Amino acid sequence: MKIVSIAIQKGGAGKTTTTMNLAAALRDSGKKCLLIDLDPQGSLSQSFGIADPSEPNIYHLLKQESAGDPASPKDAILERCGMDILPSSLELASAELELVSVYGREHILSQILQRLDSKYDFVLLDCPPSIGMLTVNALVASHYLLMPVLAEFLSLKGAKSFLKHLNLVRRLNTALEMLGFVITRYDERKTMTGEVEARLKEDFGDEMVFEARIRNNIALAKAQQAGMDIFSFQKSSNGAADYQKMGQEFLRKISQK
Repeated sequence: MKIVSIAIQKGGAGKTTTTMNLAAALRDSGKKCLLIDLDPQGSLSQSFGIADPSEPNIYHLLKQESAGDPASPKDAILERCGMDILPSSLELASAELELVSVYGREHILSQILQRLDSKYDFVLLDCPPSIGMLTVNALVASHYLLMPVLAEFLSLKGAKSFLKHLNLVRRLNTALEMLGFVITRYDERKTMTGEVEARLKEDFGDEMVFEARIRNNIALAKAQQAGMDIFSFQKSSNGAADYQKMGQEFLRKISQK
């Protein structure tokens, strides 16, 4: 079982869209995925039509574990579109403060995930757009970091800012590896798109930038509005083609590690 954090220090970069549709691409490749919504805004949960998750959800598991009472993730997992999801709730916003005074606070999520059913090939963590205690917990629990970067310079700046903090997190998880950057809202007609891609390759190397690019595609937004992944919603769309290619590249990169 491989655990992957999908994170960047910038909102609107496509973390949730990528978490949802990468998992769907992996599902269609025969892989079993668990998605965990670690963002208090709950965008991933809402994208699956889970507007008001019942107890327990990820917040209750974190709170229970931090109190010294081992939490079982299977009690909070829901099934949507052939994938398992552990939803978020607005209560998760208070977890940042609640975890600060807890001994071993950076490892609480790791302890919960150790009790997962071994049936999963991948666990994808949709992280908040900041490096707080929730994101640190995700990174400490993960084998890999995948970073969606919007084809704009502010998103590029967010990626660089995030990576500055990553070295500190690696003191807590020396096994954490950077899997790569995937460019979202790609538009080859825009000069800035090419400049952002070139800068990423210049700063981090060609091999760190996914060849698969996620193009602007209204079907991706409509699919989330309908509570579905892009393959279930419109398999013939550019969004489906892009995430299918990304899923194949993702599996290839993992196999080479």
